[in-house]
Amino acid sequence: MVPAEHPAPVLPAAVGLTAGVLGLAGSVYALAWSGLLPRAAGLSALSAGGLGPVQGLVLVVSLLFALFGLAGLARGRVGRAWVLTLCGRYRGTVRHTGLMWVSPLMHRRRADVRLRHWRSEPMPAVDAQGLAVQVSVLVVWRIKDTARALLSVDGHEAYLRECVEAVVARVFPQMPADTGRNAPGRYLSGPSLRDAEAVGEELTRLVADEGRPIGLEVFSVQAVSLDYAPEVAAAVRRHRAAAWDAQHRDALVGSVLDSVEDTVNRLTSRGLVELDDYERKALVRDLTVAFCSARVADGSAAED
Repeated sequence: MVPAEHPAPVLPAAVGLTAGVLGLAGSVYALAWSGLLPRAAGLSALSAGGLGPVQGLVLVVSLLFALFGLAGLARGRVGRAWVLTLCGRYRGTVRHTGLMWVSPLMHRRRADVRLRHWRSEPMPAVDAQGLAVQVSVLVVWRIKDTARALLSVDGHEAYLRECVEAVVARVFPQMPADTGRNAPGRYLSGPSLRDAEAVGEELTRLVADEGRPIGLEVFSVQAVSLDYAPEVAAAVRRHRAAAWDAQHRDALVGSVLDSVEDTVNRLTSRGLVELDDYERKALVRDLTVAFCSARVADGSAAED
């Protein structure tokens, strides 16, 4: 089990610079002491005995000191972090900014801890009616625990994508893509996949639960596009056209009947005509035909 994130041991940059300068100064002194530096620079030698064991030891230690001090200098940036490991073991996370000194013996893995977003390609799914749909989602997330995100899985971004696909496959079969007259097959009521708020809350909750064990914090998962798959889109369009046509006809018939009723009531209430049941039915029939013909003609003229 990967331990939770904790700060790594770092030192001020001045420590590394001081060690590097002292190491370089010691190296120059060791070369001058052995007499190697004057022959290269035309200086008088402190000793002409050559590079002996003592001078060699001082030179090696000074070079290692300089290398260790200068190689550990690092610059931290806002929104970036380093996960440090030593011999395969987690040693801490560096979230500092600016110049600092980090042991060069530790392996550094860079992590982006800024707020990030990822928009998926259209993913296949099915709704509650078994119809194939395609959905694209937008995920807003960030790394909260760098140790678990980088060390507990082989690629936290790929893991997040797979979690989103799995959650979509679980949530979408629970609701139809459309309700009401737009629902293909039969009239459906209740929430649908078009309800962005309800669907987004459920997707966010489930993806956040999946990403929490590996140190990912998920803020939002929203479906940004939802379409029927090409193999069913044509059938759905035909169904919607038929539903809209039926709705238009219902509205037309209702308007005509209201007009006929109002006309007959006004004629009889003012005493303009006296009608028995047979004549009343004939008048209603004739007015209905006339009003329907007039509405159809007005609709055709408007379309032209």
